[in-house]
Amino acid sequence: MPLARSIGVLRNSAISALAALFLYPEISFAQNQIPPQLVDLKLLLAVDVSGSIDFWEANLQRDGYVQALKDETVINTILSGQTGRIALSYVEWAGGSHQRVVVDWSLIDSREAAHAVANRLAERPHMAGRRTSIGNMLNYGTNWLQDTRFFAERQVIDISGDGPNNTGAKVDEARDRAIAHGITINALPILNERPSPYGFPKLVDLDVYYEECVIGGSGAFVIVAKGIRSFAAAVRRKMILEVAGLTPEGPVRVVPVQMGSGAKPYQCDIGEQQLHEFLNRGED
Repeated sequence: MPLARSIGVLRNSAISALAALFLYPEISFAQNQIPPQLVDLKLLLAVDVSGSIDFWEANLQRDGYVQALKDETVINTILSGQTGRIALSYVEWAGGSHQRVVVDWSLIDSREAAHAVANRLAERPHMAGRRTSIGNMLNYGTNWLQDTRFFAERQVIDISGDGPNNTGAKVDEARDRAIAHGITINALPILNERPSPYGFPKLVDLDVYYEECVIGGSGAFVIVAKGIRSFAAAVRRKMILEVAGLTPEGPVRVVPVQMGSGAKPYQCDIGEQQLHEFLNRGED
C-alpha cells in the first residue's frame, strides 16, 4: 500500500475512534481491541420470506436489492456522505425464530465494496419460513444493530413484507422498543394482489397498517410497492432517501410515531385476529 494511502487509512481510523468515543462516551475499548468505525448510517435490510412469498417473488425481491446496491445513484449517495461510507446488513425473516443473516455487517465505502456486497447477496441461497412475525424481526433487528464494529448517529431498519404481523411479539411494542433505542423503522409494504397459496386472506389496507403499526422514529416513512414487479424501483428510491437522510416528497406519507401517546387508531393485532379466524373457521 502506498505511504500516503497508509497514512490516510490510519488517520481515518483514528478519527473514527475519537468520534465514536465522543458520540458514545459510555463505550470503553479494551486493550488491543479494534475500535469501531464511524459510518454515516447503519442500515439493516429486513426482507420477508414467509410462505406468502413464493420462490419467483423471493427472487424478484432479492434481485431488487442487488440492483439497488449496484445502482450508480445509490452508490454516489453513499460516497457523498460526511464519512463517505455506510454499514449494511441483510436479514431474511418469517415467523418465530426465522431471522436469517444473509449478509453480515459490511462496510460500503467504494463502488467496488457495493458491488462485492451485491454479489454476495446474489449468491446466497433462499430459505423460506412459515408465518409472519414483524414484531420478532424488529426485536431481532434492535439487538442486531448493537453490533460494535460500526457506529453511526443514524440507525435504520428497512423492513419489507406483504402481510401483517400474525404471530410472535406484538408489532407496536417491538416498534416502540426500537424507537427507544434511537432506531428509525422505514417500511416497504408489497401490495400483492396474488391470492395466498394457503387461502389466507389479504389485508387490503396493508400500507395503512405499516404506517400505523410498524414504522417509527425520526423521519420514518413508507414507500409502497404496488405488486412485486415494482419492487426493485421502490427499493432503489427508498435506499437513496435512507442513505441521504431524506424523506419522500409527494403523496407518500411520513408518519412520526409518538412514544407514549396512547392513541392507536388502527387495530395493530389485526393479523393475529385474521390467523385465529382462519385456523378456527372450520370448527364451528
